[in-house]
Amino acid sequence: MRMLKEESLPLARAGVAVAEAYASVGNVGIGFDILGHTVAGAGDRAEVRRIPEREVRIAAIDGIVTDLPLHAPDNTAGAALLSMLHALDLPFGFELTLHKGIALGSGMGGSAASCVAAIVAANALLDEPLSREALYPFALDGEVVASGSRHGDNLGPMLIGGLVLATTSRLVRIPVPAAWHCALVHPHVVLETRRARAALAGHYTLGEFVAQSANLALVLAGCYRGEAALVREGLSDVLVEPRRAPLIPGFAQVKQAALDHGAFGASISGAGPSVFGWFEDRASAEAAALDMRAAFKAAGHDSDMLVAPIDGPAAKVL
Repeated sequence: MRMLKEESLPLARAGVAVAEAYASVGNVGIGFDILGHTVAGAGDRAEVRRIPEREVRIAAIDGIVTDLPLHAPDNTAGAALLSMLHALDLPFGFELTLHKGIALGSGMGGSAASCVAAIVAANALLDEPLSREALYPFALDGEVVASGSRHGDNLGPMLIGGLVLATTSRLVRIPVPAAWHCALVHPHVVLETRRARAALAGHYTLGEFVAQSANLALVLAGCYRGEAALVREGLSDVLVEPRRAPLIPGFAQVKQAALDHGAFGASISGAGPSVFGWFEDRASAEAAALDMRAAFKAAGHDSDMLVAPIDGPAAKVL
């Protein structure tokens, strides 16, 4: 596991740090709550100031989302900073300003990005900054506020970069060939995480779990070995996608547009409504993204698209 240590920066030494965390594809279809990767091109920024009072204050939230709680315990980023403050028994506190660049309810890890950006910025203000892995428990505490559960499929890749297997206690970065790209298309529709999770209630068969486990194993093996055929065979979600697809207008057509351009597979990003596809090269991903947008348009919704390497960046101090 790569251990990242934050370096002291002049601005951080002055008591202020700014960090950015990038969008993500959670679940990657076959890894519900435990597998995700970052996607460069969209992100949230957090400006954190060290203050003498032993508390967390949220000064302002701006950007494409502004109607979020300013009361720290009710905000994902605020809750993560409170977790850090208390766990480390810090003799000071933090003031936070959030700049939202990822829409909430988009399936692109918007709440997680705020949370990770905040704790990465705050970490740069510590007298002895922690490794990224050591920040993970604080981020999980923040994620609970947004979704009601401690899952790291968005948080893990944002913290350490790339494709990450994220259990409740460990982050494992999975190697991915540099040429492999993701096309991520976000329709202008809001699908709240809690509603998407409620759609998963019900009966599952043992056969479904066996098939999903086999598919996850094939994808992980394919990434480690750089074998597209293994990933193509395994990148099919038999558990979650069938239950959430009806919540996304035009999903079947958008997915088919990705497959028509040679995608290894395509599915719902996070809780949706964004849809992603994995491709062997950038040109294929770009061509697919255009047709995926057209399919959403045919369903009555404009959309935005991102095309980027699957082995995406970790959050960084600016």
